[in-house]
Amino acid sequence: MPRRTVDNSEALDAFVAAKFEIDAMLERLAALSADHFDTHPDEIDWGHVGTLNHYRAKLREITDSAFKEGEHAR
Repeated sequence: MPRRTVDNSEALDAFVAAKFEIDAMLERLAALSADHFDTHPDEIDWGHVGTLNHYRAKLREITDSAFKEGEHAR
């Protein structure tokens, strides 16, 4: 029986578009981090710490899922 070829071009296009968007977000985050999240060291207070911990928690969810770590470990 001949094998059917599946046209996955739409899925591939959607995948590449999502990857492009992720790459752009990562680039922006890296630049913001390099600039100490647009905060001068003399201005840092506990609100800034809370915000950064929030960002860290969200990124941890993503990295744990992507690398099968934490609650996503096998």
